[in-house]
Amino acid sequence: MVEQPTPHLIRVRVRPAYTVTVGAGVLESLAANVRERRLALVSDSHVGPRYASGVHDALTAAGAQVVRFEVPAGEDSKSAERWLELQRGFAREGLDRQAAVVALGGGVVGDLTGFAAATYLRGLAWYQVPTSLLAMVDASVGGKTAIDLPEGKNLTGAFWQPRAVLADVRTLSTLPEAEFRQGAVELFKHGLLADPALLGPFDHGFAAGWPEQALAETIARSVAVKAEIVAQDERESGVRAHLNLGHTLAHALEAVSDHALPHGDAVAYGLHFAALLARARGLSDLTPRTRRLLDWERPAPLPEVPFDSLRLFMARDKKSRGGRQRFVLLEDLGRPVVVDDVTQREQERAWDELREEVGP
Repeated sequence: MVEQPTPHLIRVRVRPAYTVTVGAGVLESLAANVRERRLALVSDSHVGPRYASGVHDALTAAGAQVVRFEVPAGEDSKSAERWLELQRGFAREGLDRQAAVVALGGGVVGDLTGFAAATYLRGLAWYQVPTSLLAMVDASVGGKTAIDLPEGKNLTGAFWQPRAVLADVRTLSTLPEAEFRQGAVELFKHGLLADPALLGPFDHGFAAGWPEQALAETIARSVAVKAEIVAQDERESGVRAHLNLGHTLAHALEAVSDHALPHGDAVAYGLHFAALLARARGLSDLTPRTRRLLDWERPAPLPEVPFDSLRLFMARDKKSRGGRQRFVLLEDLGRPVVVDDVTQREQERAWDELREEVGP
């Protein structure tokens, strides 16, 4: 048997605390990390055919009883209908409170499955096995689970921490390069927020084909940024809002485009929008960096919508307090602030600048 490189272990110090394991081949250790003997394994129509059978067989060989569920790939599965299907499926299979759920897939699978675990029988244990870069550096860490509503993204959900997260970088080898770039945008965001070293890879050919050890180290650094922020503010009442840098506009762009604009593309636009707002206020000028991200990401075109359409969705942003819309902006690299006095005119000017730079 080939000896695997030592994985990176990042402790997420919430209650209860858990460990994120990042490395090559860590999927093989899943059975050793799952303590429950009755399991629901949830995946999607893209990831399931590649990995679900192997995971199922490994868990079964370790003595677990496993029932499999598969949802269609894509954001549309983060819906009340799919959530209810899982709830009823768990009930038909007779899962009790000693059972656990394993989420095998990207961010959609993790968000949907985590919310299903949080709400079935008032809470089942669950495990995250992210297979996309976006899920590894963002969605799988922090215990935020959710489904979408027609009125906006992630409006129904729960904080429900997993027992463990296992991120095997080898699953990224089958990830399309465009999807890898989607996840890399969140990694770039962590660089802006707290670890500028994470910005370096974007100048050196960052890609899914990077050497496994370098890829694992970069992902682990990004996870460590989020883990540190989550540990300070598990329920998003304070500094955790910083993780929403770029997301106020991003979630509105996703919603107004009916999720035709992918999450990473929307966040890339949102980061540049936030940089334009900060520059106009004299806080900082990080627009050259965020502009380079747009050039690297090559996002899909902006939706051709008036700003008023976006404002309706932006007003529902989870950071809003007392009817005041709040934005995360940067005073400098590693110095995020939350402001609640950005005027509509400021927002419209930044939107116009963004459209002028990138076109519709």
